[in-house]
Formats: sequence, structure tokens, C-alpha cells
Amino acid sequence: MQLNSTEISELIKQRIAQFNVVSEAHNEGTIVSVSDGIIRVHGLADVMQGEMIALPGNRYAIALNLERDSVGAVVMGPYADLAEGMKVKMHRPYPGSSSRPRPAGPRG
Repeated sequence: MQLNSTEISELIKQRIAQFNVVSEAHNEGTIVSVSDGIIRVHGLADVMQGEMIALPGNRYAIALNLERDSVGAVVMGPYADLAEGMKVKMHRPYPGSSSRPRPAGPRG
């Protein structure tokens, strides 16, 4: 069976039309060190100071020390089972928001 160029073109167009792309954006990092309740995370480029970081085991850490290539965070709860290489994510209540409470200003 031989296909000519128009048949090949039509097959490619059909495949492209049926292709379903699902993308999900989330900021994920990797623990690079754990010491005395402090973790250092690589890969959380968009985290802000004071934001929550979701850890394995339904725990959280608070981002405090922001550096160019890593973030230092205080673990809120037990940390003995955390290890290098574990994945963590920024925790934001809804996309584009900060998990930090906003200070009350003169306008409310």
C-alpha cells in the first residue's frame, strides 16, 4: 500500500486534530538537605518569604531563607523521616495567590 503526499498530509492533520494536550503548572522542588528541622529545597523559584511549602505526609514548611538557587524552610512538625531527593510543592490556596495573609491597611 502506497500513500501519496496528500494522504499523508490528511493523516497528520487528523492526528493533530485529535491530539489532546493536558498541562498542569505547579512549582515543585526537591529537598537537598535536612538538618534540625530546617530543609533546603532546590527548584522553588517562585516561592516568597513566609509562604507555605507542602511536604510529604501532609506536613508543611515555611519558606524563610531565599537564595538564588535554593530556599531554606522551617518544617512545621516532625522532620526525622524527610530525606534528600523528596519532592515538595508550593502551597497556595488558589492559583496566583500568596499563602501569606495580607496585612490590614487603611483601606481594609
